[in-house]
Amino acid sequence: MVTSAGLLLHRRAPDSEGPEVFLVHMGGPFWRRRPRAWSIPKGLLDPGEDPLAAALREFAEEVGVPAPDGTTVDLGEVRQASGKRVRVFARRADDFVVDAVRSNTVRLELPRGSGRSVEVPEVDEGRWVGVDEARALLVTGQVAVLDRLPAIE
Repeated sequence: MVTSAGLLLHRRAPDSEGPEVFLVHMGGPFWRRRPRAWSIPKGLLDPGEDPLAAALREFAEEVGVPAPDGTTVDLGEVRQASGKRVRVFARRADDFVVDAVRSNTVRLELPRGSGRSVEVPEVDEGRWVGVDEARALLVTGQVAVLDRLPAIE
């Protein structure tokens, strides 16, 4: 079974309208105009790798900066439609700001079967969104973790 680990940053919205989460938009032409193309920053676990260490590594690779320090809460696993399991950790990050996402790249064969490949960013955007908006943007299999977020005073 394929397992990924991710880090979901959360904060109280600056205008006090409720909690927000930091999501990333998946890069490449497949995701450009698709609904639910947003995700928790995440990636595959290396064999024997600690899930939290993987979540922190993947956050830095996809966002381009290390995750902020803070107390981490294990939100458990969710299963995506593909069957992939995603272990999600949450961390409060009221002061986290990223001017621009600087993601690593992935090589894709485009068009499929052509033998030609292109490099695309794994993530092409990252931003804070309200939890209600996140429910509509996130890949369906990840939505359940929003109900597991710790209370934000």
